[in-house]
Amino acid sequence: MEYPEVADLVPHAGSMLLVRRVLAHSGERTVCEVDASDSELFAAADGRVPAWVGLEYMAQCVAVHGGLRAREAGEGPRVGMLLGTRRLRLHVDFFVPGEVVRVSATRVHASAQMLSFACEIHDGDGDRLLAAARLNVFVSERIGEANP
Repeated sequence: MEYPEVADLVPHAGSMLLVRRVLAHSGERTVCEVDASDSELFAAADGRVPAWVGLEYMAQCVAVHGGLRAREAGEGPRVGMLLGTRRLRLHVDFFVPGEVVRVSATRVHASAQMLSFACEIHDGDGDRLLAAARLNVFVSERIGEANP
């Protein structure tokens, strides 16, 4: 299936856009591809990206999920804010340049403007779990409609 460009789905741009493309999407789950080489803003001198940046990979996958859902409903993207995470587990210390990983975000709870997602990062083949967490987000107005 062909999906829109990630830049058309989220407000992130430039060096803060870390998700490369959408691999799969359903009403409850989205899977994205991330190349650690695209995370140079966070990379150490040797090019390695600390594993904690995986939290941002997960948050951006959640944003992509929201952008795709909004598009399906004929709406514009909404402003979302990461409130926190629970049970963050990092099974690696870093991501290496050129390493391509799969990031998934599965909606596990939704009420009004509060949502919770179970997120995982696997290696490019999907065989090895590299990180996992539950992300809690607050969704506000559509972009451009927020009150000043």
